Amino acid sequence: MKEKKDGLIFINELFASRLPVLIWVSVVYVSTILVQFLQNPLLLSSLVFTVLFTVHVLLHWNSYQITSKQSWFYFILQGVLIYLCAILMPNGYQAVLIGLLPVLIAQCLGFSYQMKKVVFVALMSIVIFFDAALTLGDTDELILLLPIFTLMLIIVLAYALLFYQQVNERLRIQNYWRDLQEAHQKVEELTLSNERQRMARDLHDTLAQGVAGLIMQLEAADAHMAQGHTERTQEIIKLSMKQARRTLAEARLAIDNLRVKSASEIDFREAVENEVQHFTDATGIVVSTHFKLNKRLSRKLMEHSLHMVKECLTNIARHAQAEKVWLTLSDQNSQLFMEIKDNGVGFNPNAIGKEAGHYGLLGLQERVRLIGGKIKVHSNSAGTRITIEASFVEGDSI
Repeated sequence: MKEKKDGLIFINELFASRLPVLIWVSVVYVSTILVQFLQNPLLLSSLVFTVLFTVHVLLHWNSYQITSKQSWFYFILQGVLIYLCAILMPNGYQAVLIGLLPVLIAQCLGFSYQMKKVVFVALMSIVIFFDAALTLGDTDELILLLPIFTLMLIIVLAYALLFYQQVNERLRIQNYWRDLQEAHQKVEELTLSNERQRMARDLHDTLAQGVAGLIMQLEAADAHMAQGHTERTQEIIKLSMKQARRTLAEARLAIDNLRVKSASEIDFREAVENEVQHFTDATGIVVSTHFKLNKRLSRKLMEHSLHMVKECLTNIARHAQAEKVWLTLSDQNSQLFMEIKDNGVGFNPNAIGKEAGHYGLLGLQERVRLIGGKIKVHSNSAGTRITIEASFVEGDSI
């Protein structure tokens, strides 16, 4: 499809060459008729010459359609017409040979870069030139015409090569422009796809996790209420209300981030400690933390790392049935190192992303990929350990 379109563009560009050639052949026709009539008027020969010359011009005008299917027939027929036109004008044949044969060779060069076809047309034109010149004139006249014919051939071929080179350059620029437009369209599609993935992660990290936490707290409140623990139930309900407000605030912040990319600076360590405290308040699971952060993280790395901590804690609360969690954050060898362990029931790491509705760890892997990091997941019946490593931007100490 692309080659066909390029061919149509090339032909459309070549249409511009028909007008100069038409003017040139008109000059050849008028010159031939004038020279013939000044020396020996031949009415019948001039009439037949006019008909054959008109056929030659019409074929040239429609050459872009004929040569695409029958190029050999076209050039042979044009050569025969030029030869007959020269024979019909014994006193003006010089203008026909010098004016039309170089144009025919140049036209073949433009239509086909096949060397055998160009050589054939060139040899045919040379044979026509010598045969007509020797038939209608003598050797001395041939010697006089040969340099003029050669000079004209050089001029016409030089013009043709320059013209076709310009056409090819315009065609190449148009192809580059079309490729650039296609690449721009693909970039837009990729940008929209990445934006949809980011929105999905933000919604999961705010609404999904927040609602999951509320469900766990309400289930705990329901259990305590069934056992008659009114005070504990009220405490959990208050925590649920606090969690609901925090989830709403995070949802609003996610919406604001979708509208405006810039936001306030994040205190990473404090934000992680807050997440751990919320997790402990909601689940009662003890979290042992170890922080050794001396480097300043980039905003992108801080945001993704905070979401990854939240995701891991949420998964532990929902699925692990753990009694204790260990969280380690440190910088080692210009890398941010994160490790989250629990003593829960574990799961099958090979099932990540394959179960409908369970996209937490899949989102975790996507975030690790976005920050150019590496993630390892080890899980068995004794618990789960997730380690993440990612490069950070060095700066001031925290």
